[in-house]
Amino acid sequence: MAQRPWRRAGLKHPSLVALVVLLALALLALSYLPSPPNGDHGRAPSPHVAPAPPAPASLLLAPRPQRDVAITPCGDKPPNRETKRQRGKGRRLRGQRAPTPSPCVDHPCRQGGSPQEDRLCFGETVPPWLSEDDIQKMKLLAHGQVVSKSRVPAHGQVLRIRLHADGDTQPTSPGEDCGDGRCGLIKRSTDLYEVVAFHLDRVLGLNRSLPAVARRFSSPILPYSYTNGASRPLIWWAPDVQHLEDTNNDQNSCALGWLQYQEMLRSHSVAPVAGGTACASIQRGEWGRLALFDFLLQVHDRLDRYCCGFEPDAFEPCVEEMLHEKCRNPSELFLVHILVRKSAPSRLVFIDNAGRPQQPEAKLNFRLLQGIDSFPETAVAVLRSGCLAHRLLKSLYTDQELWESQGGAVGLWPLLQVLERRGQILLRYLQEHNLTVVRDTLH
Repeated sequence: MAQRPWRRAGLKHPSLVALVVLLALALLALSYLPSPPNGDHGRAPSPHVAPAPPAPASLLLAPRPQRDVAITPCGDKPPNRETKRQRGKGRRLRGQRAPTPSPCVDHPCRQGGSPQEDRLCFGETVPPWLSEDDIQKMKLLAHGQVVSKSRVPAHGQVLRIRLHADGDTQPTSPGEDCGDGRCGLIKRSTDLYEVVAFHLDRVLGLNRSLPAVARRFSSPILPYSYTNGASRPLIWWAPDVQHLEDTNNDQNSCALGWLQYQEMLRSHSVAPVAGGTACASIQRGEWGRLALFDFLLQVHDRLDRYCCGFEPDAFEPCVEEMLHEKCRNPSELFLVHILVRKSAPSRLVFIDNAGRPQQPEAKLNFRLLQGIDSFPETAVAVLRSGCLAHRLLKSLYTDQELWESQGGAVGLWPLLQVLERRGQILLRYLQEHNLTVVRDTLH
């Protein structure tokens, strides 16, 4: 019997060849198909918390929500890394889920996110760095009824108000003083950065600033300039802050000169200072906390009110008040706003923390760090994590008045990136000067 040509050539049956070719073409076509959309099925797990019911536009504080319990270094759930078993080395399977980008690497929310999307990004839980006491004071500041007002001597644009919170069992009398902790200071609308400073203090684990919120006022008790619809910072009034009796130096608990301060840092001891009974018990680690905080915010008033650490512009108060000229004579330089509380004399209190968010990097004041040889471990760890800006967003979301007045995450992000950048500059400074970090022993 004559052999067919395809058998003489050693080929398989034509139908098998065609089947193999068709199968190869089908697999090739499948590889070019688009991946299925992320609908309700097959959605990759989100790094953010699950959606929550809509919340009121006011401060998200009452009632006390459930606190975060399991939190990664960036405060988010870790990305899902489920994969199928892989054969061979170096081959990527289509079934592998790509890790979700960390929100600490890029902007955590979509540009122009809606309020619902913001809740998905930042959640309704109170961040763990805000204490129960912080929450209660923030609720009082944000929602308390204004029952009286008074001026603060030598501070023309600051108004002290007495507040009555809903649910208080004891009536609040307008004539009472502020010894019970129910008062706050209304500052200028241009000082809203001080609210950001409060949250920075808590995120870094310093816990030396007084609670602060943004608020719009409508009380008829207040002057019209305070009720014109602009958001203003309201700072909790600490009734036991110690002040010198000297009216020219009442913004200090003790009078401390620059040279005394530097000698104290070098000798690891307490320098003899006027009013020293108030400052003799200040822990050495407090100065590292203060220097780190002031450098990130570029607050000069405490450690360098004379602007000796950079070349100020002509319109700077230190130039207009002829303070900058005193830089030539260090014996005439004094620290300001060095305060402690009677209830915690070993801890500094940070006030007037508005700082300078627009200070360019070329004019960053490194004099604020002079003499400091160690910094708090917790704060440095936050800076090293690269998560400072994201944690601040999560914290600032609890203050809805500030959040909305500044345009939400999109409006706040450039400012927080400045703080993140300054943190990286500070870390480089620590490395270049071989400075150390110390464990936080006093909270």
